[in-house]
Amino acid sequence: MRIAVIGPTHPYKGGISQYTTELAHQLSAAGHDVRLESWSHQYPKRLYPGQLTVEKPELPPFPGTHRTLSWRRPDSWYACGRRLRDHDLVVFVVASPVQMPAYRGILAGLGRKRRATVVTQCHNVLPHERSSIDERLIRGVLTRVDGVLTHSDAQGDIARSLTKVPVVVEQMAPLVVATATGNARDDEVHRKLLFFGLVRPYKGLDVLLRAMAAGPKDVSLTVAGEFWGDMPAVIDALVAELGIADRVTIRRGYVDAEEVPALFDGVDALALPYRSATASVNAFLAFEHGVPVIASRVGTLPDDVHDDVDGLLVTPDDVAGLTAALEKFYTGDTPLRLRSAVRKPDSAPQWSRYLKALTSLVRDPRP
Repeated sequence: MRIAVIGPTHPYKGGISQYTTELAHQLSAAGHDVRLESWSHQYPKRLYPGQLTVEKPELPPFPGTHRTLSWRRPDSWYACGRRLRDHDLVVFVVASPVQMPAYRGILAGLGRKRRATVVTQCHNVLPHERSSIDERLIRGVLTRVDGVLTHSDAQGDIARSLTKVPVVVEQMAPLVVATATGNARDDEVHRKLLFFGLVRPYKGLDVLLRAMAAGPKDVSLTVAGEFWGDMPAVIDALVAELGIADRVTIRRGYVDAEEVPALFDGVDALALPYRSATASVNAFLAFEHGVPVIASRVGTLPDDVHDDVDGLLVTPDDVAGLTAALEKFYTGDTPLRLRSAVRKPDSAPQWSRYLKALTSLVRDPRP
């Protein structure tokens, strides 16, 4: 088929940009004629005051990439749709409601009697922290496309509440951007945890810090990633209040892919104490580096992390439960036992299932 994927790619950073790039590569490797339509300006900087782009590509750039879309150029939206009128499948990567006006413009450019099937690939159907207008913006696109792909049953239910078009659910395929640099097994317990990624309220870092204060007193934590909004002040105040400043190291700022392997050196586990989630590639990243995961039972994390095998699962937003998990983790040889069961992700089978789910939404083309 002739397929267009519309979403962020290099130089935009982060998991959704990486996944969009890899999706284009995977579709091309499956034999499709693929075009990646991306952004020169994705949204106003004031909506994301952090670092928007990176200099070095985090994945090999997709060769068929066209960066002509701009949030401030509605004519670029319509022109994109016109360019894609002869395609069989158009995939909208839904990362933020801010993109929805542009997607409406692309739909207008495709025409009322469009030939292409248009599918939304929803990393999150609605944002974790949402405003009153977000649902209206998302609904305005989901009701005008031909199908929706989500990454968890819960997200599928949300999508079905917003649209009557077909909705399919398929778990994200593993994507590891920063591969391990060595294969040596680490047989030492370091009594050190890692929290990695964008720090937002739904990520539950505050829950982890409270559990750290209540749990084993000799365990340290490294927090590495960008901080959202007023989170720097909130987290600094909490660390001081809990009296654990000597056990918490904070590395603020986006972590480039080439810097990731060093973060996992000397770490016993990656902590993912999310209050809510759809999916997270960070669990796969930990497994790539031979590190078990302590995660909340949210989204697809219970499918990725096997409780008491290669990690521990806990109830979300439960300080006492996470404290108990930390105490269990640091009992006896548990860190080494869980580490020994960690296996590097095998992405090929899941990518095959993912592409099958995506292309299953394609309807017969209109003449």
